[in-house]
Amino acid sequence: LNNLAWVLQQQGKYDESETMHRHVLEGLERLLGPDHPDTLTSLNNLAAALPLQGKYEESETMHRRALKGCEKVLRPDHPDTLRSLENLALVLGSQGRYDESE
Repeated sequence: LNNLAWVLQQQGKYDESETMHRHVLEGLERLLGPDHPDTLTSLNNLAAALPLQGKYEESETMHRRALKGCEKVLRPDHPDTLRSLENLALVLGSQGRYDESE
């Protein structure tokens, strides 16, 4: 389902993609828990899709949540943690908050 969400996103079907990302995230949270690495990846995927619809604040909130989870569950230098940090910086930069994004 995560791949389907990505395909929908690539086709410009952002609402459908968001719905699919949310469905995947909710299922993983129920099945694996909120701090499982797969759940955190799904959260990061949804957060990365939201700016395409102008949902920067919600994206930022989700990226911060994903980063906090990755720092808790994985190492600070783990690729998923670094990816979460990079994605947060990108969404902050998209909002013109360059000082925070550094």
